[in-house]
Amino acid sequence: MSKEKPGIWITGASSGIGRAAAIEFAKTGAKVFVSGRRALELERINTELDSDKISVEVFPCNIASHTNVDQTVKKISAISKIDCLINNAGITSFKLAEDNSINEINDIIQTNLLGSIYAIKAVLPQMISNKSGTIINILSIVTKKTFTKSSIYSASKSGLLGYANSLREEVRKYNIKVINVVPGATDTSMWSKDIRNQHSNRMMSGEDIARVLVWTYLQKENLVTEEIVMRPIEGDL
Repeated sequence: MSKEKPGIWITGASSGIGRAAAIEFAKTGAKVFVSGRRALELERINTELDSDKISVEVFPCNIASHTNVDQTVKKISAISKIDCLINNAGITSFKLAEDNSINEINDIIQTNLLGSIYAIKAVLPQMISNKSGTIINILSIVTKKTFTKSSIYSASKSGLLGYANSLREEVRKYNIKVINVVPGATDTSMWSKDIRNQHSNRMMSGEDIARVLVWTYLQKENLVTEEIVMRPIEGDL
C-alpha cells in the first residue's frame, strides 16, 4: 500500500458483505467511506471498530438516485480521492417472474444495475484523470448458473456483468482495474431467516468474502484478477 492512505468507497455497507468489507479495509489503514440507506446501521460500524481506535466515514446514500450518488461522491471527494469503488448495494425478491410486481422489478433494476452504473459514472472522471483506480463489482452466482425465483435479480446482475466487462476494455489504457466478484450463497440478511437457520452452516460468511476483496485490491499494479468465482465448499444451495 502506498504511503498515502487509499480511499475506498463501499456501497450497501450497512450489512452483509459491504459491512464486513468496510471493517476489513479499515483494519488495513485505508480511508473507508461507507454508504447505504440505513444511516444508523452505518454508524454502528464505528462502534465495532472503536476498540481498534479506527473508524470509517459515513455517507448515507440512496444508490438508486443518480442525483444522490453524484452528491455523495462530491462530499467524499472533498475529503479524499476515491481510489477504489466497491459496488455492493443490492436487493432481491425470491419470487417467480409471474409474481414480481412492476414496483419490485423497478426497485431491483434501479438498485442493482443502474445504481452500480451511477456509482461508476460518478467516480470514473477522477480515476481517468489520475490514471489509476479500481472498481470492484459484487455480482452473484446467478450470472453463472440458472436459478428459479431469481429472474429479475439475475437480469440485474447479468446486466452489470456485461457492462463491467465492456468497461474494462475501455479503461485499461487509464490503468483502471475492473474486477467482478461472483459469490455463491453467503450468510447475509438478503436471505430469509428460515433459509439462514436451515442452511447457514453451508453458506460462506461476509467476512470470508471481505478478506478476498482486500487481497484482490492489494495485488500489484501490473496485475488484475478480472473475475473471482466463490462458492460454498458443498456447492450451491
